[in-house]
Amino acid sequence: MSQERRNPGRTGGNRGSDGRRGGDRDRRDERGRQRNRRSVGQRKFSASAPSQRTRATDPARLAAFRTLRAVTSDDAYGNLVLPEQIRRLGLNKRDAALATELAYGALRQQGTWDAVLARCVDRPLAKIDPPVLDALRLGTHQLLAMRIPDHAAIDQTVGLTRAEIGAGPSGLVNAVLRKVMAKDLESWLTELTQGQGEIDRLSVETSHPAWIVRALKQALAIHGRPASELPELLRADNEAPKVHLVALPGLADLSGALEQGAIPSPLVPGAAVSGGGDLHRLADVQDGTVRVQDSGSQLVARSMVAAEPVQSGERWLDLCAGPGGKAALLAAEAARHGAHLLANEVAEHRAGLVRQALETVPEQAWSIRVGDGREITAEDAQNSTGQTGFDRILVDAPCTGLGALRRRPESRWRRTPQDLAELTVLQTQLLATAADALKPGGLLVYATCSPHAAETAVAVDDLLRTRTDLTLVDAGPAARAAALPGALDGEADPTKAYAGPNSGRADAGATTLQLWPHVHGTDAMFVAHFRKRPVAKTDQA
Repeated sequence: MSQERRNPGRTGGNRGSDGRRGGDRDRRDERGRQRNRRSVGQRKFSASAPSQRTRATDPARLAAFRTLRAVTSDDAYGNLVLPEQIRRLGLNKRDAALATELAYGALRQQGTWDAVLARCVDRPLAKIDPPVLDALRLGTHQLLAMRIPDHAAIDQTVGLTRAEIGAGPSGLVNAVLRKVMAKDLESWLTELTQGQGEIDRLSVETSHPAWIVRALKQALAIHGRPASELPELLRADNEAPKVHLVALPGLADLSGALEQGAIPSPLVPGAAVSGGGDLHRLADVQDGTVRVQDSGSQLVARSMVAAEPVQSGERWLDLCAGPGGKAALLAAEAARHGAHLLANEVAEHRAGLVRQALETVPEQAWSIRVGDGREITAEDAQNSTGQTGFDRILVDAPCTGLGALRRRPESRWRRTPQDLAELTVLQTQLLATAADALKPGGLLVYATCSPHAAETAVAVDDLLRTRTDLTLVDAGPAARAAALPGALDGEADPTKAYAGPNSGRADAGATTLQLWPHVHGTDAMFVAHFRKRPVAKTDQA
């Protein structure tokens, strides 16, 4: 048996950089038999003996690799898979931090790492087995973005490949990663972006698809911020988000979290930014009265409550409630003010998450409906007095999620411009249903976790064009009333005066609200407030 068959993972002799036997054809005689290979003096040997090479991987890298595999093969979300892997493998705090950086870093930087890897193999990346490509991404992230010695990064990645994929592909991984380490990140970026325009250059440098870079540049302009902030915004998408906490009003405070090193939120009251302590040990976190929730999402829910004084007996609707973060905050506010929240969710399993989120709130303040939000009616709000229609409705619509790429880095590689067509139709339908279910004089709050023009400004235009019974009202005062004093002033002012084609259906000076990760430290939440025109006597007649 030949040496290559006995050592299929070795890269040497006639193997190319991709691990294939690129020179075999030239080394065969007329009968197709293999000729003698290079002399011993021409061959390169590993510095390690076969018995010394790593054939396994440490638990942190294993957790990261399995997370990438779930994301790649099963369309899973990394923020759901990784914690389970950390628990399953019993990682300590240090190893959990390493696994988190490896997994999320490789997912965020996938575009950049793939551009580098494409220069280091002689076949399209699509032709590489997906598990091998995921291993290469992890190795590249260690070599170019982490303070891990080159030899350790390569040795551990090759060991991971041997243990989880097989001995054969380890030769490819070893050869490709040695090419990657030949240049530092700055040198790679200079080579990869030479001669490119702004959009393509930023796409590679910040690891965003070009269409998202283009869309975010347009969004900055539409929402009143200079396009020069684009690089900063893209970089903010690649930063690990801080953990924000909220104490449900009337049910808990943040004293325990503050004692664990959390600091008060600079944006909204009753919120904090985690200092990295073990929050799950806190009783308030265990019982759900203190929750993890982005402060931008908190501001959206609080702005609906702060828009006007709450009257006892009001009926509220969260039309797209899953997984329940905003619903829990609204239900707690409803309990305080004698209102009632109906939380609607179309998917049964997500409705279960909503129920878990609401269980800590007094049950008389909320109820759950499982069903299509496009089929809800004013009668769903009917109370004991027979009145119909909701006083306040939140439509936190399904969207592209371009405002939360920090939290779900894999979303940037899944979403395409074609997704917008389907999503904007759904958003339009949900808003139309919400307008029908709203009581005359009631408040409709539209929110998306996306700054994309089609999901924000255009959606507002379309709703005002098609619904003459709705008026856009100023969201700025409600947002400021919900935020801490001065938090939304100056450069942090998120409001933009509406000046669209349907300005006649907006109050004078009515503003919408757009938060940004690079400005406010939140997800890029968009908010618009609408009021349903009261029924005039002439209309009743």
